[in-house]
Amino acid sequence: MFDLVSFIPRAVVQSIPLLYGATGETLTEKSGNLNLGIPGIMYVGGICGVIGAFLYEQSAGGQLDPLLAVAIPMTASLAGSALMGLLYCFLTVTLRANQNVTGLAMTTFGVGFGNFFGGSLIKLTGSEVPSIALSATSACFSAKLPFADSLGWFGKIFLSYGFLAYLAIFLALVTAYVLRHTRTGLHLRAVGENPATADAAGINITRYKYTATVIGSMIAGLGGLYYVMDYASGVWSNDAFGDRGWLAIALVIFTSWRPNVGIPAAILFGGLYILYLFVPTGMNLSVKELYKMLPYLVTIVVLVITSMRDKRENQPPASLGQAYFREDR
Repeated sequence: MFDLVSFIPRAVVQSIPLLYGATGETLTEKSGNLNLGIPGIMYVGGICGVIGAFLYEQSAGGQLDPLLAVAIPMTASLAGSALMGLLYCFLTVTLRANQNVTGLAMTTFGVGFGNFFGGSLIKLTGSEVPSIALSATSACFSAKLPFADSLGWFGKIFLSYGFLAYLAIFLALVTAYVLRHTRTGLHLRAVGENPATADAAGINITRYKYTATVIGSMIAGLGGLYYVMDYASGVWSNDAFGDRGWLAIALVIFTSWRPNVGIPAAILFGGLYILYLFVPTGMNLSVKELYKMLPYLVTIVVLVITSMRDKRENQPPASLGQAYFREDR
């Protein structure tokens, strides 16, 4: 029997890193910047949070203040991912480097950065396994409402998550509101659609691109922090993120650059990611591998359908991936 009450919470947990990455990338792309470095930024956000948590646990000696146990890793994660966003903007906005190449290079750099410092921390702990466990800090991040278990299926489906899961939904809704219903969002969309016209109207193109990209990177970095501290129960292993960063970028296209639609879409992707665990396949491993392909098959179908759309509101920002040269205006 398919256990829906067990399936939905696990799908939601899988979806949160995707939602953080997709929300951050949507905000970035609305400014005209195509940041393919999101997987690397999520990786840096995760390892910076791990470094902050590791140093705090070592200094606290087992007596953790829950507030500091959350604040220090979050601050470190936000700072690391913001620096990645600044680096991307410096290369693509100030120096006008190719955005595709820069993004791919930053993904490679981010993964290498995380593996280097992750491996260094593992050596410092003298662990016999290639991982580091921060269970005390993880308990602060994954703590759920105390009365959730007493509410049966409702509590399990809606109230059994750490605060970062609810923060992801909140940020997606706020981002959608800002983009569609505020003057700042209007200016940002104008920058992404036609920067020359926006520049002529007195909008500071560089400031908007920098701000949107850095904030988007910080949001994406929280996805990496959530993966380590909540989903993985505080265990860091090199190369453990898989392809979640790339799925987050695909999710942006799937939602037609609408962060609020990203909430159910991320849960759908998260459900497809773990569907093979809930569908009985017996001993037939080939069938299980076919179920594992579902997120990628859906991504391919989405890309095909998106390319066939004619409505302008379903298309990416017109200047996406293009450097702005004011002299050509």
